[in-house]
Amino acid sequence: MLWIATALTLGFASVEAVVGWWAGSLALVADAGHMVNDAGALALAAAAAWFAKRPASRLHSYGFGRAEFLAALVNSLALLALVTWLAVAAVQRLQDPQPVAGEAVSVTAALGLAINILVAWLLSRGESNLNTRAALLHVVGDLLGSIAALIAGVVIIFTGWTPIDPLLSLVIGALIVVSSLRLLREALHGLMEGVPPHLSLEEIGRAIAGVPGVVSVHDLHVWSVAPNEPMLSAHLMVKDLKRWPAILAETRALLAERYRIEHATLQPEPAEQVVRLVARGDDAASK
Repeated sequence: MLWIATALTLGFASVEAVVGWWAGSLALVADAGHMVNDAGALALAAAAAWFAKRPASRLHSYGFGRAEFLAALVNSLALLALVTWLAVAAVQRLQDPQPVAGEAVSVTAALGLAINILVAWLLSRGESNLNTRAALLHVVGDLLGSIAALIAGVVIIFTGWTPIDPLLSLVIGALIVVSSLRLLREALHGLMEGVPPHLSLEEIGRAIAGVPGVVSVHDLHVWSVAPNEPMLSAHLMVKDLKRWPAILAETRALLAERYRIEHATLQPEPAEQVVRLVARGDDAASK
């Protein structure tokens, strides 16, 4: 799906760029530039998705799932760079208005809107993760750009008011910035091995501590090697080490069913040993 979406996006971007330059429409040229950026983002997402599926190796024992976080990071930064260029060009156009061929802009923008809807539909049918969300965000921004260019063309046809073209470009740029910053934050959170946003460290700790035979939990860590692939490690203080196989099985089942955590490393510790150490410490302090 990603490769098909890339081909469609890149193909129409060249059409928009030529028509936008000929018609003098900043909104159309901006949308074409956005589509070229999107094509690169889609290709990057497709490459990252393929790379992430490679098996673990001697040097990368966790595999290559983190490539999807890196792709999302690059895509979000590219979007912010595009919006910066768009804002500068829009301000220059407001200071020095240029004639715009409204009819050509409207027809081309309408075709671009149809292409973007098709690409968004293709992406929505694929696997949902941070990487595809990043690619879909590019396409949605493109779709909004096509709508802006279409509105600008219609307004220019009926009123001749050309400032609508750069003004709508600025509005679309602002919308893209909000989404890009959210995506950037999520990508950085994943790369910094933060707790996945949909999970609560405290809630998971309480759930594990509630397993029969578990006294307490410490050194609990939850992170993601790849989007939608959470991992967990923890030390469990248990009443009876002889029951550890049953406790381990129940804890793993709990994590998998309730939190979708399939990879968990759990280390048992005897509670009575800790109690003994505390008691000895108290005795030493009393002497």
